[in-house]
Amino acid sequence: MPQKQMTDIRSGPRYIATFPIRAEWDTADGVHIVSDGETENIGPDGTLVHLQRELPPVGSRVSLLVLGEDGEKLRVIAEVLRIERNPAHPQAALQLLGETDEWRGIVWKEAEIKMHEAENDYDEDELS
Repeated sequence: MPQKQMTDIRSGPRYIATFPIRAEWDTADGVHIVSDGETENIGPDGTLVHLQRELPPVGSRVSLLVLGEDGEKLRVIAEVLRIERNPAHPQAALQLLGETDEWRGIVWKEAEIKMHEAENDYDEDELS
């Protein structure tokens, strides 16, 4: 039986970085859901997020607000690619549907910087 080969369609590296977020979507019943959480890793065209309560359904669209120290950093629309229904740590993988240049310049680049700073802090701790 032939095996299917998985092709990774990511367009660049993903960085482990935590930003506070707020996701909003409407259920099939028309109920508006607002859920706070945080990013877990960030790629050039999407992110894996941990949401504290409900998860949006796969295939749905969410309004994702990335928050910074001074409030709103960037607001984007994303599609839910997959979800992980771990009761202790529910996650959703989101793919941007636009604003990728802004995302890359504002969120993805900052995630890269944060990750490298964390690596440097770790290296310095090892030397002490």
